[in-house]
Amino acid sequence: MPFLLRVELPDVPGSLGRLAGAIGEAGGDIEAIEIVEKLDGTAVDDVLLEIAPGTMPDSVVSAVNGLDGVEVIWISRYAAGGNLFLDLEAVEELTADPEGALDRLIDLLPVTFRADWAARVSKADGIVYTTEAAPSDLRWTHIDRAEPIESHDDNTIACAARLNKSEIVVIGRRGGPEFLDSEIARLGHLVGLAMSISRAAKAHAH
Repeated sequence: MPFLLRVELPDVPGSLGRLAGAIGEAGGDIEAIEIVEKLDGTAVDDVLLEIAPGTMPDSVVSAVNGLDGVEVIWISRYAAGGNLFLDLEAVEELTADPEGALDRLIDLLPVTFRADWAARVSKADGIVYTTEAAPSDLRWTHIDRAEPIESHDDNTIACAARLNKSEIVVIGRRGGPEFLDSEIARLGHLVGLAMSISRAAKAHAH
């Protein structure tokens, strides 16, 4: 069963080795690790792991929390397949179909950010395009840059980025974790790239 573990650990040599050892002893097998954010002396990593049948995720969490200076921020079942979808791969997909880049961006964002859903919301038309799990009552909000936004559902953490003057892109996670500053910056960057790719395709078409 694949799980995604978000963990904060000291940004020093040997930290990942200790983390991998603790996960292995508790019955977990690491498939991939992605560094999400680096702050003063600590790193936040997303670890995709396979947990052996009969092993409880709690035992992996306890083993990891037992390490010096290491803290599990969040763990959840991870159904999005066995690979962490990186930003560059997302950009390659958008470039492959520039005309459909804005909708394709929405399809890719949940996997790229380990979120539950994504949507394009227009000032005039409301929801323009969404993934399946997106709420149906999303509204356009005026934002100037990528930032966290209020969610109508207490259990959902959401953030948004501006696509153009009349549309925003929103992504949400049920039950957390919070979007880190680095993730919000990445969202703004990817949304900007998708807009540029789409504009270039339109200009080329004319």
